[in-house]
Amino acid sequence: MRFLDAAPRFVFFTGKGGVGKTSIACAAAVRLADAGASVLLVSTDPASNVGQVFGVTIGNTLTPIDSVPGLSALEIDPEQAAEQYRERIVGPVRAVLPAAAVASIEEQLSGACTTEIASFNEFTDLLTDAAWTAAYDHIIFDTAPTGHTIRLLQLPGSWTDFLTEGKGDPSCLGPLSGLEKQRAIYTEAVGTLADPARTRLVLVARAQQSTLQEAERTHTELAAIGMERQYLVVNGILPDDVVGADPLTVSIHDSESRAVAERSEALKALPTDYIELKNDNMVGLPALRSLLQAGNSPTEAVHSSLGTTIAPLSALVDEIAAGGHGLIMLMGKGGVGKTTMAAAIAVALAERGLPVHLTTTDPAAHLADTLRGAVENLAVSRIDPAVEIQRYAADVMRSKGAHLDEQGRAMLKEDLRSPCTEEIAVFQAFSRVIREAKTKFVVMDTAPTGHTLLLLDATGSYDREVKRQVGSTMHVTTPMMKLQDPEQTKVLLVTLAETTPVLEAAELQEDLRRAGIKPWAWIVNNSIAAAAPTSAFLRARSANEVAEITQVTENYADRLALVPLLPVEPVGIPALRALGHSRFVRIAADA
Repeated sequence: MRFLDAAPRFVFFTGKGGVGKTSIACAAAVRLADAGASVLLVSTDPASNVGQVFGVTIGNTLTPIDSVPGLSALEIDPEQAAEQYRERIVGPVRAVLPAAAVASIEEQLSGACTTEIASFNEFTDLLTDAAWTAAYDHIIFDTAPTGHTIRLLQLPGSWTDFLTEGKGDPSCLGPLSGLEKQRAIYTEAVGTLADPARTRLVLVARAQQSTLQEAERTHTELAAIGMERQYLVVNGILPDDVVGADPLTVSIHDSESRAVAERSEALKALPTDYIELKNDNMVGLPALRSLLQAGNSPTEAVHSSLGTTIAPLSALVDEIAAGGHGLIMLMGKGGVGKTTMAAAIAVALAERGLPVHLTTTDPAAHLADTLRGAVENLAVSRIDPAVEIQRYAADVMRSKGAHLDEQGRAMLKEDLRSPCTEEIAVFQAFSRVIREAKTKFVVMDTAPTGHTLLLLDATGSYDREVKRQVGSTMHVTTPMMKLQDPEQTKVLLVTLAETTPVLEAAELQEDLRRAGIKPWAWIVNNSIAAAAPTSAFLRARSANEVAEITQVTENYADRLALVPLLPVEPVGIPALRALGHSRFVRIAADA
């Protein structure tokens, strides 16, 4: 594996949810430890399942993996890190400032930007503390810092000074208020990330257009801020020797070959490894040690049944249509098929004669490419973050900037270049779209989970501010109240029948519930089990799905729709129409 050749001290794995970066990070850590190195495996993923992979409880403490001499693991809990970060800032002033001022600071520190910064705080120690670097030959990170986080840390110190002098109106004052004391450490950490002799970034993708496009975006974004030494791993490729008479295996193989061949020139220039799809779940040491090796274990006959009938997507659409209008939000990690599901639901509603507005807040979504045609009663739009940021910045410069001197206007422009500005700008556009749901269906393909939670957090802040301003005597309906009302909004969580995507969707569901939003239904997309394959290899894979689908039905979802893996990519109106008219499925993976 080229990405492990002469591995430096720090190796980061990043990619969309469900592409297998946790499995590859774990397998890489095991291989390095088996070769005699001392290795620390660190997960910064809020839905980390590293402990499950090794069969041990890890958590936010250094834990030796007894079955692998030389290997230890650590899971950074973002919420715990954020709480500790908030207390370091608020604690010293709680007894000094008025209660209203403390409450204002806590409000500014309640957002997802704080969580990102706090998580980065946790692993800057691992990058810069000599005690850590002396203790381990390699530190492997499952999930790299985002370009958003690094850009935030690179904002000049004068920006924070400007804010503390009260001349600005920042979107990230709270999160950034604790940065100055550690700016030297951050500078060293960012320098380490950009040094190819010390750090390697591994982009993990599937042989699918969407995840390869995400890898390209990540490559471009991180290369622009200095992380230029990158490798690409294309994971989960269907082995050539299992492609046979089953039409599903033939179509998957052909689709993967096209996606890999058509990847961007920027990705083609990266050192690339290909990892075959395995017929076992990546849990336990034997599975991890086999992951980076060619070939599969012999496929045995399997018999596995879910024992119940799962509704198709059309059953959810029927229930949604009965409401006549409302906001339908599809949420979930990147790569699970939210855009396709949103388009299929919108087409199905429109073809029932109902007015529908299909829109997206995902900067990576291309609804036109998915639809490839027009449908009566269906309007399509995109909330473009770049456009909304430009509009918002212009408004701020006209209003607040009008009263500043030249230096003040320059600093305000610097503030508006901070990544958190997108949160406010997109929220304003989001609020405009919500109002349409009074008279029609608005189907919203949201951005990947982190972006979505930023958006909802801004909605919650707006909600609390409006309530404070109007007082308790005046009735007002805020966007958050609409999101919390199941009669007005239905949230559908989209996932795959795989361990990590299900865990991530469950984590998202808990985040939403804490905000008073209860998901209405789940959609398990691209199910091999629901496709009724005849290939022994795919049947073995489908048997692995049954446990995940059972987990969803028993523990998470009030309603569940199962969408099968299709022989061809569901692009275009006819294919989307077929998704919306699929039949009830009873899973039985027999061989």
